[in-house]
Amino acid sequence: MIKEKTFIEVEYTGRLKETNQVFDTTNEELAKKEKVHNPNAKYGAVIICVGQGQLLKGIENGILGKEPGKYSFDLKPEDAFGKKRTDLIRLIPTTKLLKEKIQPMVGLQLDIDGSVGLVKSVSGGRTIIDFNHPLSGKEVHYDLEIKRIVTDAKEQIKGMLDRLGMENEVELKEQKASIKLKAKLPKEAQEELKNYLKHAVDIKEVDFVTSEHKSLNSSEEQK
Repeated sequence: MIKEKTFIEVEYTGRLKETNQVFDTTNEELAKKEKVHNPNAKYGAVIICVGQGQLLKGIENGILGKEPGKYSFDLKPEDAFGKKRTDLIRLIPTTKLLKEKIQPMVGLQLDIDGSVGLVKSVSGGRTIIDFNHPLSGKEVHYDLEIKRIVTDAKEQIKGMLDRLGMENEVELKEQKASIKLKAKLPKEAQEELKNYLKHAVDIKEVDFVTSEHKSLNSSEEQK
């Protein structure tokens, strides 16, 4: 039975309920067919930890207590990408953007102070930027298949690293995980991985190394 902190392997497809348009899928053939294919994305089943925000809130709540199998969910905005918030729609003087060598135009995506927003209009010397999630306020439908519950600690760790797009090799010995990477893992990603590792079975210590076997980080993770 699935509960919080359970690791599961899943495949899924998300559609806008109003138009049936696919916006998210682990199925590469479907992504190509629906013209939403990302050549840089890795498709196929993914391993996630329930209750850690890796799936939409409505889906996570919906699979609690369930067994592996196929499920469908119709989600209201508050259980998906959130309601549209007026406080996240900002009016910025166009001259301020021009000083930053930014030529605003409708549809342009901008990163301002660490927040990503979409230019909605440019007129009268003012630019309106919407920092809401692009799918905020939308009802969505998800088809989800829970293929299995993942209990092996090594597989849990590899699943986490795969989600971060890091090529890796994992070895486990006496509650210690040695993770070999081809590239250095950014500090922020290391912290994310450490938090996830708290939920892995019998893992208290983790050591990151490059392919040249140079240690990147070693830390104790106490449950």
